[in-house]
Amino acid sequence: MNTLFDKIWDKHVVQMVDDGPTQLYIDRLYCHEVTSPQAFEGMRRRGLKCFRPDYIYCMPDHNTPTHDQDKPIEDPVSKKQVEMLERNARDFGVAHFGMMSPDNGIIHVVGPEKGLSLPGMTIVCGDSHTSTHGAMGAVAFGIGTSEVEMVMASQCILQQKPRSMRINIEGQLGPGVTAKDMALYLIAQLTTSGATGYFVEYAGEAVRTLSMEGRLTLCNLSIEMGARGGFIAPDETTFNYIKGREYAPKGEAWDKALSYWKTLRSDDDAVFDKELTFNAADIEPRITYGTNPGMGIGITELIPNASPMEAKSLAYMGLKAGECLLGKQVDYVFLGACTNGRIEDFRAFASIAKGRKKAANVTAWLVPGSWAVDRQIREEGLDKILEEAGFAIRQPGCSACLAMNDDKVPAGKLCVSTSNRNFEGRQGPGARTILCSPLVAAAAAVTGVITDPRDLASPSPSNGGDV
Repeated sequence: MNTLFDKIWDKHVVQMVDDGPTQLYIDRLYCHEVTSPQAFEGMRRRGLKCFRPDYIYCMPDHNTPTHDQDKPIEDPVSKKQVEMLERNARDFGVAHFGMMSPDNGIIHVVGPEKGLSLPGMTIVCGDSHTSTHGAMGAVAFGIGTSEVEMVMASQCILQQKPRSMRINIEGQLGPGVTAKDMALYLIAQLTTSGATGYFVEYAGEAVRTLSMEGRLTLCNLSIEMGARGGFIAPDETTFNYIKGREYAPKGEAWDKALSYWKTLRSDDDAVFDKELTFNAADIEPRITYGTNPGMGIGITELIPNASPMEAKSLAYMGLKAGECLLGKQVDYVFLGACTNGRIEDFRAFASIAKGRKKAANVTAWLVPGSWAVDRQIREEGLDKILEEAGFAIRQPGCSACLAMNDDKVPAGKLCVSTSNRNFEGRQGPGARTILCSPLVAAAAAVTGVITDPRDLASPSPSNGGDV
């Protein structure tokens, strides 16, 4: 009668604290430059070494520029944070994938693609979107800086066990509908607090048919509906994705691991604290209209009537209830982030861009999630398709997902973005963000306005950059 979450959690319990939290063993700690400095400094101040340094991996991503990475970082704060991470990793003897390293990228993109994130693991990082790694069939969640230090020192963490929720999405997704649309639909249905206190298992036909890239996108956005994390039971899609990757088990170790991974599923009679079911046919390409990911609609729908709190969001966005966003002019388009910076996302964008031209009024930032993604883009010739359409591919990093590097959207400008958050100022002070899938982003980039990607299903002749 156990859920998959129960099975993984219980296997990692070191001890139970009476009337308190659980001491949980952690298999993998990821560190980036923003939330780790205080943890390393705490370790240094106490004269401690990392208990299991081989289980810790560091890489800069939030502050890294997406151009001229071979040159010194100009912003002094970003420069200091990136250099501090390198120093800390060296001093504490942990792996560090630095800027311009072929292993570098966004930490939540690199972990799965290198085979560092595996089924059945417990995975933490000082970043809320650690839930991304749940797509591998792992229990993965974000933690605070003091907890990062706790894991460094003991490879354990004190945690209250979350409640369990299963979300089933049955049926098949329609044309032009992606995992990102699925996630935005769920957030709108549950609200940004609807899964608070829960760890979510995604299931159902529509989830099982997702690629690994799609699953990573879906799990990435779990935190946006308040969940502690989200994950998907591993299956043949998972195993085929992992096999042969750099840090994946090999030989007899692979056979042993695979045998265990195949047991990682919720029992048929497992009881969840909450269970919800949705129909994939109800989901169309999605866009947001407010300043949280739950304020979203189908791309053909009208903005609904707003509560007083939502009215403030609409005023910030310069939008009104009853308005249709189709045809609204766009200033910026961002493809990337740990949500949609993988190879499948670039393939989707290129499928719309092929045979067309970037709209003259649009500034577009296309940012791979890692150098490995960048290499695959070029191996598949997607770079040529995008360059012919007038797009340039930038260097890997978190980029315009958040205003912690050079890629900031100017005040008042409207950005159609594949990232995960649209809070006020998230992409830059005064910037206005509409969240969407790579297909919707591409449609906006070539037309200059918010456009239903289903209307651009087949390439059209060059539009010369005109709107």
